[in-house]
Amino acid sequence: MNAHTPPARKDHIDALGASLLIGFSALMGCNQVIMKLVNQGMNPVFQAGLRSVAAAVPVLLFVWWRGAKVPLRGGVLIPGIVTGLFFALEFLLIFKALDFTSVTRSSVLFYTMPIWVAFGAHFLIPGERLTHRRMGGLVLACIGVAVALAHNARPASDLAFIGDLMAIGAAVCWASIALITRVSEFSRAAAPVQLLYQLAVSAPVLLVLSPLFGPTFREMTPALWGIFSIQAIGVVAIGYMVWFWVLSIYPASDMSSFAFLTPLFGVTFGWLILGEPLTANIVAALALVGIGIWLVNRKPKSGPG
Repeated sequence: MNAHTPPARKDHIDALGASLLIGFSALMGCNQVIMKLVNQGMNPVFQAGLRSVAAAVPVLLFVWWRGAKVPLRGGVLIPGIVTGLFFALEFLLIFKALDFTSVTRSSVLFYTMPIWVAFGAHFLIPGERLTHRRMGGLVLACIGVAVALAHNARPASDLAFIGDLMAIGAAVCWASIALITRVSEFSRAAAPVQLLYQLAVSAPVLLVLSPLFGPTFREMTPALWGIFSIQAIGVVAIGYMVWFWVLSIYPASDMSSFAFLTPLFGVTFGWLILGEPLTANIVAALALVGIGIWLVNRKPKSGPG
C-alpha cells in the first residue's frame, strides 16, 4: 500500500482501535499537565503559539506525503481561517486557564466539549436534534459543571474561578470548530489539512498577542524545553496524526464512546503527577460530566430516542 492508498474501513472498534483510542485519551489527559509545567518557564500564550509553529512542520510534511491538496480559495478558505481563529482563542484560553486553576478542574471543564457540540448541532445540523436521552446527558453534564464551579476547597490561585470559566470558554471554542467544520465546505478538506489550517492561522495570532500576557520567558530550563518538545511533536503532531488515521478507519460513532476517558485521565494525571487535591466535588463533577458525555454520544437503538 502506498501513501496515496486510502486505508480499508472497518465497521467496529477492534482491539487495535480500542488500544489506540485509550492511548490517545491518556495522551490528551496528560497534555494539560505538560502545558501547566511549561507555563512555569514560558508565557502561556507564547507557548501556545510556539507549539502551533512546531507542530505545523511535521503536519505539513505528513500532508505532502499523503499527497493531499491544501485549498487556498473557494468555500474552504474562509471557514478554514475562521476555525483557525477559534483554535487560537481556544488555546489562548486553556493555556492561560492553567495559570490560574488546576489540571483536575480544567480537565473536567475543558472536556465538556462534546456536550456543547450536541447543543449546537441541535440547532444547526438537520437530523441531530436532542432526543430525551441526549437531553438528559446534557442536563447531567451541566449539573456536573455547576458542581465543579460551586465549590473549590483548595484553589490553585486567587483567580482560580476565572481559570475555570476560561476552561469552559475554551471548550465552547473547540465545539465551535467542530460545528463550523460540519456545516461548511471545510468538511471536504482532509482532516490533516484542517489541522494544518488551524495551526497555520493560530500561530501568528497567538505569537502577536503573547506580549499582552507578560514576558516571553519566565524561568525556562532545558528540562522544560524537552517537555515542550514532547508536547509539540509527540502530542499535537504525532498524536493527532494517529487520531486522524484511526478516524479514517473506524466508525466515528463508535469512537465517540471513548470521549469520557480523556477528562478521567486528566484528573488522574493532575493528581498523580502534580499532587493536586482530588476533592469530592471534583469526583462528583467528573462522574456527572462523564455520564452526560456517554449519554450524548451513545449510539441510539432502533426506534425513537
